[in-house]
Amino acid sequence: MQKITPFLWFDGQAEEAMHFYTSVFKNSRPGRVMRYGEAGPGVNGSVLSASFELEGLEFTALNGGPHFTFTPAISLFVSCESQSEVDALWGQLSAGGEEGQCGWLRDKFGVSWQIVPSILGRLLQDKDAGKSARVMEAMLKMRKLDIALLAQAYEQN
Repeated sequence: MQKITPFLWFDGQAEEAMHFYTSVFKNSRPGRVMRYGEAGPGVNGSVLSASFELEGLEFTALNGGPHFTFTPAISLFVSCESQSEVDALWGQLSAGGEEGQCGWLRDKFGVSWQIVPSILGRLLQDKDAGKSARVMEAMLKMRKLDIALLAQAYEQN
């Protein structure tokens, strides 16, 4: 059993979010859906929570009502091995949401994501400070991160 589970608060969209996220990530699966009974604060039979797994990480989505909303202060960081993976995840997760700077986006539920090529860390931490600075400068101009443009900035003289 996973010791720490991200617990996401929704206003009636927990089951929809579970199905959406499990459709986006290849290595995922929906889990158990718990429904309100007659004694709960929700409508009898409506979804209380939904569990799901994305890339081996378990999540719980709760229909907690309109009291709290998501902020970019918490985001889900996705490390991508290729530009095609960056492009696919960016397109699916940003649809109906909002694109941000430097690989950040908010999905249609308001959850913040960072869609980042795995090579970026190495490029930003190169011992040649000039190379790292050029990569940072290039990244700061991007919304969706572009591996080819980041590599071009890295190689520039």
